Amino acid sequence: MPREIITLQCTVTKDRNYTTTKNKRKQQGRLELMKYSPRLRKHTLHREMK
Repeated sequence: MPREIITLQCTVTKDRNYTTTKNKRKQQGRLELMKYSPRLRKHTLHREMK
């Protein structure tokens, strides 16, 4: 199965706010997205965790 479920963690508060899937064949590195952080009430950088 090429798609894997991943968790996105906020780089500022270290909260794990989001889960998503990614294609392991097309994206080799860690996923980084600007997502909304409910604790800070603004958009922050979220990185992929296992």
